Amino acid sequence: MSQPTSAPTRTRRELTAWRNAVFVIFILSGLAMATWVARIPGVRDDLGLGKDPSAVGLLILGMSVGAIAGLSVSSPLLVRFGPHKGMVGGLVIVAIGTLSIGFGSTTFHSVPLVAIGLILLGFGNGMVDVMMNVEATAVEREIGKTLLPLMHACFSLGTVFGAGIGALAAWLLVPVAWHLLGIAVVIVVVAVVAIRFIPREAELGDDAEQTERIPFGERFRTSLAVWADWRLILIGVVMLGMAFGEGSANDWISLAVVDGHGQTNSVGAVVFGFFVAAMTVGRVVGGPIVDRIGRVAAIRITAGMGAVGLVLFIVGGPMWVVVIGTVLWGFGVSLGFPLGMSAAADGAANPAARVSAVAIIGYCAFLAGPPLIGFLGQHFGLLNALFLVLALLVAAFLAAPAVRPVSAPPADRRQKAAEPA
Repeated sequence: MSQPTSAPTRTRRELTAWRNAVFVIFILSGLAMATWVARIPGVRDDLGLGKDPSAVGLLILGMSVGAIAGLSVSSPLLVRFGPHKGMVGGLVIVAIGTLSIGFGSTTFHSVPLVAIGLILLGFGNGMVDVMMNVEATAVEREIGKTLLPLMHACFSLGTVFGAGIGALAAWLLVPVAWHLLGIAVVIVVVAVVAIRFIPREAELGDDAEQTERIPFGERFRTSLAVWADWRLILIGVVMLGMAFGEGSANDWISLAVVDGHGQTNSVGAVVFGFFVAAMTVGRVVGGPIVDRIGRVAAIRITAGMGAVGLVLFIVGGPMWVVVIGTVLWGFGVSLGFPLGMSAAADGAANPAARVSAVAIIGYCAFLAGPPLIGFLGQHFGLLNALFLVLALLVAAFLAAPAVRPVSAPPADRRQKAAEPA
């Protein structure tokens, strides 16, 4: 067996192109998800589902099942095919799913075809989610700066693009099928162009040539073995608290402002806007702050801010208190997911499997959190149900030491990245 070779030293220009290409992949992932969400009313109308939310809920469940499946198989697929084929393949699956949704609703009026499209959309995006985060941690290590928060801000930017284009398409009465066809073409073409600037070697943390000889089933069992790592479980606790807080806010802040604090629908929408803005700003400015104070301090500070914000939001009083609480809540959950991804892949073998594991924890929180808050809100009131989010943010605060870097310190990595090619 040949000896593993060290990764080639890259110029600053090559590193910048690599980083920007990963930015684009994050944007495409967000664009795909928001495109479907923006056209849900049109899909529902084309399928003749009426005003029954349970029917749409069952369709969305198919996407969730697909996403969990994609997250689960992403690690062995990344080892088998590498980042180029893996990410392009995942985005092609996303595009096929998008086409199936569009033409299944507009042309064929087929609920099963739309359901299949949603499963494919979830599966492809789940695959890409892990792979792009693994690639992001690789370029982060090479450059020597914290980039994951900014990467996730690019995902948010993609959702803004998707929502805006979807709103414009709906306003112009563009059929869902033609809108989704255009987005599918953009996703594939841009992905093929962007992937050319990503290094072909997979950043897998071990001898890829040796790993390639291992049967797929055995590699899959090895991927599952990472769940025995207690550090990874604690990173998952951080991800759980932050993702639960983000998902619950996305679905319940507006309604909690209306039902819990007695405000109008428009005020509820504005308050939700404060949350999204605070979370996006936190991710944009978070990288340099993390480089200065470290991951552990960043998680503790943001989790503490989120906990204080939740208390202010729940207790309420004047609306300015609720708004301040909302902003602190948004800042509080902004960094947990990207820093958890970065910590999972840091300084250990098989980073793809580790990122997949914590991503599954985070996505389960996204999926299970909002319905659980709704169930508790039905019995104890929506504001009181949010105390569960507060408890999970406290748990994330206590688990923060698990995200401490275990590889070379940032200063050493910056020095390595600055060395001439």
